[in-house]
Amino acid sequence: MIAALQNLLATAKGRKQFDLFAPLTVLLIAAILRLWNLGYPKKLVFDETYYVKDAWTLFKTGAERAWPADANPKFEAGQTEIFLNDPSFVVHPPLGKWIIGLGMWLFGPDQSFSWRISVAILGIASVALVIVATRILTNSGVWSVVAGTLMAIDGHAIVLSRTALLDGILTFFMLLAFWFLLLDRRIREQTGRFSRRYIFAAAIALGAGLATKWSAAYFILVFVIYLVADEVLRARANESAKWQRRSLTEILKMASLAVPAIALTYISSWLGWLLGDSGYDRDSSPNAFVALFNYHQAAYNFHVGLKTPHSYASNPLTWPLALRPTSFFYEGLAEGENGCEVVGGCSSAITALGNPLIWLGGTAAIIWLAYFAIKNLDRTATLISLGIIAGWVPWLFFMQRTVFQFYSIVFLPWTVMGIAYALQKRRSVAGNKKSFDIKLAAGLALAAGLSNFFLPIWWGTWIPFWFWQSHMWLPSWI
Repeated sequence: MIAALQNLLATAKGRKQFDLFAPLTVLLIAAILRLWNLGYPKKLVFDETYYVKDAWTLFKTGAERAWPADANPKFEAGQTEIFLNDPSFVVHPPLGKWIIGLGMWLFGPDQSFSWRISVAILGIASVALVIVATRILTNSGVWSVVAGTLMAIDGHAIVLSRTALLDGILTFFMLLAFWFLLLDRRIREQTGRFSRRYIFAAAIALGAGLATKWSAAYFILVFVIYLVADEVLRARANESAKWQRRSLTEILKMASLAVPAIALTYISSWLGWLLGDSGYDRDSSPNAFVALFNYHQAAYNFHVGLKTPHSYASNPLTWPLALRPTSFFYEGLAEGENGCEVVGGCSSAITALGNPLIWLGGTAAIIWLAYFAIKNLDRTATLISLGIIAGWVPWLFFMQRTVFQFYSIVFLPWTVMGIAYALQKRRSVAGNKKSFDIKLAAGLALAAGLSNFFLPIWWGTWIPFWFWQSHMWLPSWI
């Protein structure tokens, strides 16, 4: 197989065929893993209890509504119009819920498939973005496919694509912004000036991310720091006053383009609340924007003070090693109950657990990226590190808050890009490239095998209880 691939890549026609069909194959795998039996379970899983019902009331009324205390079983049974007239206090912006609600509007709110389809599609699109971004970073079709494959088969990415939470949506928008940033940097290298259309597009994506979860602000901050630092370094490299004035002008032009785009995108996600009169805190001021500010202040105070104990809370320091994955769903049957004929009983579990090999490799890649970027001032390692810094490092300052392992989905794409880039650099200095390729193929095969083994607890497949236990390698995984 390795020899056949090398022969294929040895010709221009072969490389063209690989660059077309290999990514499509990866996307097909990603689609199957994310769409198969997507409607199971026909129950609100974990925080779907908030986002799915909020999404539907947004589509129905323009703002989130409260629900009766016993709403979940009725909603799951198809009684989707039982929400109350009272407004609901929610602490995340509306866009992610509008996106979830779009699927419900298209396919019917009584279909559990519809709750998740929008997130699943964006999960597949995220794999595509990993491929195209890695292609730019590594200038290699092969390594872009490696990164895309790792993203496609990882359980953390699969589960977050099959569950109607906001984090998968946020990940898509941050990846989209990063891709536009890379396209802008490529034009910057060619022309010496930033690309207005790509900076504008990146700003729209960042604004959409901010309108999904406020943690997108960390990406905005990190990307802005990078763009400004890049311009400053270019100015220092060219000592002429004219060039330095030009760099300052470039920074101001980017800011004048990006800041309004981010702000308007964010504000537009609140139009249902702004134009209506029954959203939470909408009546706190006659001025709609003052009322919106009051609402944001209340939501901010909630986030800052969130210290509610939870059995699946996890320390951000442990996220790269996936030591405390979140259990989204679990049901058990005793032997002889509802068709379970297995001694010891049966289990159906959905656990946001990453592929252990990918996450161990990712941890090593994070360490290597930091070392390689600092030691060699490597631009590619620095760019990949941006997503990891923005998606993980800020949470290290909020370890007293109640946070969860599944938040780490937002930096997983940059982790797999880091794996691919580290492997590319390692192969470039390998003395025996054939031996390296064999080891790489064996590693990918092992990762695929592990994904196949863990797939039942990512899909919620009914399995013997003992088989579920065989997947719980660490006590902290239970």
